[in-house]
Amino acid sequence: MLKKTALAGGVALTVLAWSAGAFAATPEEEEARIARLEAAVAALQAQVQADSQTAAENAALKAQVGSLEAKVATLEAAPPAEGAGSVAFPKPPASANAPVVTSTFANGEPGIATADGKFSLNVYALVQLDTALYDQSQAGPLATDLRRDGPALGYSSSNVDNLHARNLKNGDDFRRARFGFSGNALDDFQYRVVFDFGGSGVENAGQLYEAWAQYSGFHPFKIRVGAFAPLQGLSDQDSTAAQPLLERPASSDIARGFAAGDTRTAAQIFGYGDHWLASYAVTGRIIGVDSSAGTGVAQSYSDQLGMVARLAGTPFYGDDWRIHLGAHAQYIVTPPNTTGPSVANATTPLTGYTISLSDQPELRVDGTKLINTGNIDARHGENEGAEFAAQWKSFLLQSEYDHFDIQRTDLHTSNPHFAGYYFEGSWLVTGAARKYNTATAAFDAPPVLKSIGGGGIGEVELTVRYTDMNLNYDAGQPGTAPSTSAIRGGDQHILTGGVNWYLNPYVRVAFEAQHVVIKRLSPDTIANNVNGYDVPIGARIGQSYNAFAVRTQVGF
Repeated sequence: MLKKTALAGGVALTVLAWSAGAFAATPEEEEARIARLEAAVAALQAQVQADSQTAAENAALKAQVGSLEAKVATLEAAPPAEGAGSVAFPKPPASANAPVVTSTFANGEPGIATADGKFSLNVYALVQLDTALYDQSQAGPLATDLRRDGPALGYSSSNVDNLHARNLKNGDDFRRARFGFSGNALDDFQYRVVFDFGGSGVENAGQLYEAWAQYSGFHPFKIRVGAFAPLQGLSDQDSTAAQPLLERPASSDIARGFAAGDTRTAAQIFGYGDHWLASYAVTGRIIGVDSSAGTGVAQSYSDQLGMVARLAGTPFYGDDWRIHLGAHAQYIVTPPNTTGPSVANATTPLTGYTISLSDQPELRVDGTKLINTGNIDARHGENEGAEFAAQWKSFLLQSEYDHFDIQRTDLHTSNPHFAGYYFEGSWLVTGAARKYNTATAAFDAPPVLKSIGGGGIGEVELTVRYTDMNLNYDAGQPGTAPSTSAIRGGDQHILTGGVNWYLNPYVRVAFEAQHVVIKRLSPDTIANNVNGYDVPIGARIGQSYNAFAVRTQVGF
């Protein structure tokens, strides 16, 4: 009986070995099948020759034979795959209730996506309401209160900033009110469309803010085309929802508007890894509306053409620390032309190619620009910048320096140059750390580990910053008329301190206080015009004041 059982087991092994290779088609599979047959025969011979099995061992062999016979039956019942040399087992039918579209929450943005993930649509929103109080000395008569703004100091109905400079607006402003959508289209394509209804000093009627398409099939590089802010600098790439203070530093804000910045048409190729980022973009005009007037921008005679490049990364890093180093550069190949050919002489080469640099004092409830070069006749423009940041646990220090050169069309005047920098620090007292975003080589908002209502108090961050942006060139001395090459745009110094309270990942309240000092001489070359609103030649038109602001922010 024992030998019969052994024989049956050996036969089952032999049949199983044959069945497992019955559909082999390649020489390799045929050799494997022969090897299995030889092994089964050897096992059969060993069991037939054995004579010391006990009753228990005999029962175990019977059980093994039954299991092998069942496996053989399964193999025989399974049909081969079409056109293949292997056994294919039928797949279970798809459930009739399987969802075609699923809800998502990619990067904190709610949306929907197809079950295979090839198509998605995420909703984006960011609303920031700023309220501010400007602590200025009381405005006096124009003849004695010489605080002014703008390159043209005469007052007119179209130039009211000179009056605003003496009485900055207390109140509120929806700094940003952005709504849009983004997502994937097939495996390697992404898109984004955003509209903005916010503004500086007063809200816009609404304008297209971002509209781009991106191809990501050339890993690790991506190609983006449309209207967007090209990768330009460290502070420029801070998410507007995650900036440590209410506005970017003046030097960075002026740099990003040179040939990059918001609503800029561009074509960009960029790539990044865990510790590096490289980008290059060809840029054009700024789309949208005049933020000061809320009306359409007049068509230019020639749009700007520029180039923007950046190389940055974290070459030194550890488990809870990193050092960021970076460099960026911009070149304006052709400045925009707003005036066209000479009206007096049609044969005169095109005039009106200009570059201007200006900024509000890092708070936009009042949109008055207190430093401003005015339009500089220009053939080309250059910007170079350096970036540095050091993060250790919940502490972050960062700084940037930017230098600007303008090549004038008037060969009888010298080419002006300007420079600005900032130092900024933050500390998350609740122990979290700002996230480093490798896709932008910059620092995003911290994760909120314990939200209000979820057993915690959110995250609290203390911030401080000092900035210096000097738009003076060959300014000369007080009381003197400017030279033909002079640019009296102003030298602005700002010291700011703030507190950020992240209640949860979507709600933030920020408090800020700043001290502003502006040193500037009058750019006018005459003492008074017929209206009597101009200031004396070379008069000091700068000022100093304090400002206090609160921002309430909701975004996802």
